[in-house]
Formats: sequence, C-alpha cells, structure tokens
Amino acid sequence: MDPTSPFPRFSGTADASVRRARPGDALGIAWVQQVTWRTAYGSVLPAEVLDHWDEEAATARWSTAVVAPPTPAHGVLVALEGDALVGFAAFGPPEVDPDERSHPAGPTTEVATLLVEPRWGRRGHGSRLLAAVADTARDSGAARLQVWLPEQDRVSAGFFESAGWAPDGWVRTLDTGEAPLREVRWHTLLQEEGE
Repeated sequence: MDPTSPFPRFSGTADASVRRARPGDALGIAWVQQVTWRTAYGSVLPAEVLDHWDEEAATARWSTAVVAPPTPAHGVLVALEGDALVGFAAFGPPEVDPDERSHPAGPTTEVATLLVEPRWGRRGHGSRLLAAVADTARDSGAARLQVWLPEQDRVSAGFFESAGWAPDGWVRTLDTGEAPLREVRWHTLLQEEGE
C-alpha cells in the first residue's frame, strides 16, 4: 500500500485504478457524461438536453469543479483502465431541504453523479469509484452517503442496492421543461470494518 495514496483502503489492479481528477481530465469527464447520458439515460433525460449538448461548456464546468470546487468537501474522482478515463464520480455536501432534520448518524456526503462509460461497464469501475467516494467521505468526517436516482432507473438502483444502499423515503420531482422527472433518494451509513 502506498502511504501517500489519498485512498488508503482502496486497492486496484495495475490496469484499473481510481484517483482524484486533475485539470486535464475535464474533457474526458465531459465525454463520459455525454456518451453515458445518450446511451443509458436517453429515455430518462429530456431530448433537448441531449440534442443541445455543448461539449465545450461541459468541459469548462468540469474543469471548474476539479480546479475550484465550491467547498473543500466537494470533489471529483476518475476511474481509469490503463491510461483511459472510463468513469467518474462527483460528490459533496448535499443541499438540505428546509423540512428535513439532520441525520442522527452525523454529516452526509452526496454522490452528485457516478457514471461509467457503457463500453467499460461490468468491470468493477463503478464499485471502485463508490468505494473511493466512501473512503474520502469517511476521512472527511461524513457518517452517511446519499444519492438521488431517477425512479425509472432500475440499473442504477440495482447497483446501489447491491452495494448495501436502500431508499430512505425521500422523493422529489424535478421540472425538466418536458415531463417531470421523479427521483428517489438512496442512502447508506459509513462504518469502519468491525463496527
């Protein structure tokens, strides 16, 4: 184990790894987002979002997220297979609903997005990204993780369920400009081994 690694509990293979995103990763992150949205979320996202994709604007947004995150608790991780950027995860403190009390377990980190380019799916990249987010969140003092998933996205729900996550009872509806998008919130508690 490399003592300087930001993910001491993560162990990857020589061909697959996860690391913090670097400024030069922004174009690759935008590419993975575009391809994954078109391939896996074409029936969920509004057509206008997909039809008017602006690669330059998306790259600029991801560059800002990597170089100048809104808080120190925000971050972006990338999954690599060899030298290829094949997935990413963005995370940070959640926006808190005024009607919601703090979770009794302690602070929460939200997985804003976790995407693996479909050609690279089923190789463990999503699991490695999720484990690295959990390690990073735990190291920063979080006791819980959460993510919002489109209600009809059974593939992502199955992935999070297989990792020990469950819906926590919160639902929201987003105005997409076309049909409303209903999302369900999933969560898990972070525990060290042996707890």
